[in-house]
Amino acid sequence: MSLLSILVVEMALDDHPSLSFSTNLDSFLLQHPLRDVKFGFFLYFDSPRLRLLDTLLRAMSVSQLRSSQRLGQLAGHVKAGRQFSTSATRRKEIQDAYILSAARTPTAKFNGSFVTVPAPRLGATAIKSALEKSKVPVDKITDVYMGNVLQGSVGQAPARQAAIFAGLPNTIEATTINKVCASGLKAVVFAAQNIQMGLAEAQIAGGMENMSRVPYFVPRASGLPAFGHVQMEDGLIKDGLTDVYDKFHMGNCAENTVKTHKITREEQDAFAIQSYRNAQKAWADKAFADEIAPVTVPGRKGDVIIDQDEGYTDVKFDKVPTLKPAFVRDGTGTVTAANSSTLNDGASALVLGSKDIAQKYGSGSRVLAKICSYADAAMAPIDFPVAPAKAIPLALERAGISKSEVAVWEINEAFAGVVLANQKILGLEGANINPLGGAISLGHALGSSGSRILTTLLHQLKPGEYGVAAICNGGGAASAMVVQRLESV
Repeated sequence: MSLLSILVVEMALDDHPSLSFSTNLDSFLLQHPLRDVKFGFFLYFDSPRLRLLDTLLRAMSVSQLRSSQRLGQLAGHVKAGRQFSTSATRRKEIQDAYILSAARTPTAKFNGSFVTVPAPRLGATAIKSALEKSKVPVDKITDVYMGNVLQGSVGQAPARQAAIFAGLPNTIEATTINKVCASGLKAVVFAAQNIQMGLAEAQIAGGMENMSRVPYFVPRASGLPAFGHVQMEDGLIKDGLTDVYDKFHMGNCAENTVKTHKITREEQDAFAIQSYRNAQKAWADKAFADEIAPVTVPGRKGDVIIDQDEGYTDVKFDKVPTLKPAFVRDGTGTVTAANSSTLNDGASALVLGSKDIAQKYGSGSRVLAKICSYADAAMAPIDFPVAPAKAIPLALERAGISKSEVAVWEINEAFAGVVLANQKILGLEGANINPLGGAISLGHALGSSGSRILTTLLHQLKPGEYGVAAICNGGGAASAMVVQRLESV
């Protein structure tokens, strides 16, 4: 190792004795021994000594460090800073992050009950409900992260709108996340990381989408022809449902997946029918009662309260096998409107907190859970449907559990073939996957779906049980999270 490498390792271990390290300076990483999660320390560890080293390295490029004498001088400056520092900055270790509450609006059909309700207003309803359920004082919240994919005409800073419309103080920061279908789950990850790094006590995270209100796009004047008609583009297809790289619909990617993994039309239709049956039974059993945040929709004849998903009864089982393929129409296609998710509007939100917050306010929580791990994975864009099969094993490994220890799986049903393919790859045949239905029957409001499946997962788990939420996203990627339900902290 070079002198600089030794210096970095020495400083890191001195500040954080519970950490192990990589000796490769080019990709120097600190690794927490309990999590198998790696972090670049310049980005995550806040101590005066590391900040001093960072400042010196930025001011003096490695190419300028031409002699061991200059390296020695650098080491001397840093060590002197260490020796005489009087900073009271608390040494921080990776902390646990907990979920204290979770809520979601009903999921409305395309051009359904929420057609007049902008996405941030739906998000505000979910945020307000989750915060009320959590019992966490609003002055403990420092940040809001909300997923939102189709932002055309939504207005400036959608997450900020949702936070303010929910009645949160103007001093609470808000950030909008776009990881396509995984946006809501990724928002939860960002909030969890703030808590784990000791940067915040409590956070709100979730997602929101109103697909019914997405506008059509027309080029600006500079791109218009001098004479003739102008062609409009559907913003919903342009920004939400098209593979940019292969220039076809996401459904064509699903067709590629089911062909590759030899999944039949009959299997896809059977899965879709079961999804609807599961959702219908869940609503009959009032399984969603604790997670639903009713939405008040103003109308000409007065306010209307929407407190139930709209699409789960919208199916005729005998018609499912008769539908024509929606994407590949040369006689070989098997993906149809019935075995695909629907276009929807909805929102979901969760309140996250540190161990101290969970101990103070988590008592009696219906969904109190520890975030054990999370992971992202990526592959070829056309293969996005099976990206969860890469993210899930990584999340399980980081959590230190096996798939046999998972009580409930929530894998987003973008298409029936998505769940069937990942189930086959991971060997999850017979596993408890989407027992209350999924995106095919309950709906797929893009920006909310990741946090929606997490919300539904948490309400199913019993204390001590592990659950996994996983969702693929356009561009060839996926996100996954492992949680453990707790009685108390």
